[in-house]
Amino acid sequence: MADASAATLAGRTAIVTGGGSGIGQAIARLFAARGARVGIIDISPADETLEAIRNGGGIASALACDVSRQHEVSRAFAAVEDMYGPLDVLVNSAGVAHVGTIETTNEDDLDRVYTVNVKGVYNCLKLGVASMKDRGGAILNVASVAATVGIPDRFAYSMSKGAVVTMTLSVARDFINRKIRCNCISPARVHTPFVDGFLARNYPGREAEVFEQLARTQPIGRMGKPDEIAELALYLCSDAASFITGSNYTIDGGFTTLKM
Repeated sequence: MADASAATLAGRTAIVTGGGSGIGQAIARLFAARGARVGIIDISPADETLEAIRNGGGIASALACDVSRQHEVSRAFAAVEDMYGPLDVLVNSAGVAHVGTIETTNEDDLDRVYTVNVKGVYNCLKLGVASMKDRGGAILNVASVAATVGIPDRFAYSMSKGAVVTMTLSVARDFINRKIRCNCISPARVHTPFVDGFLARNYPGREAEVFEQLARTQPIGRMGKPDEIAELALYLCSDAASFITGSNYTIDGGFTTLKM
């Protein structure tokens, strides 16, 4: 891999969905630090991300948007391009999780996960491709190791992330001659506010114990950090990765390849 420390997005317009927290927030902050003008799209206020970027001298705006609603996505993308110019980079990081087997996953659960994780990515890809086609650009989708490895109690979530991987391949193939690169990354467990909230809801009083159990499921012995995921995202969206498209990069502390 090329030197990631040299990767730059100077002068480029980037949209990061789910940029209000967790992995999306780390990506938005790093992209801004490396010169991108960042449109942060999230269903919740992204004030913390926006403040951090602006305090660091970066350029960013935050827009409220439900990625499952195409008219909202269209409006948000148009607003970002009005402010910063044509789209150069798109990161689809927005997503929701669900715990359950097929027996415990009801229709509403499946619809909720599909609507955000699959339809939401579709909506953003549709707008992103339309903007970048023939002019050029880089798209990165955030999938999961759950797309390619059987993980207990993740039926709906695994379904949705498998779709993200195959949508990545389809867009990469269809637009390889239209100057668009499209890749995805598949993290294993990453320590984000979602993890802390999940533990607080499901294991009150045992958060530290269960956190350690989850961390030890990864051969490296810990969860990933959002900043580590952001570094890979930066590389794949920069010109340093100009020969890479249609790829799914695992970033998982050995989870998918090193059996314990």
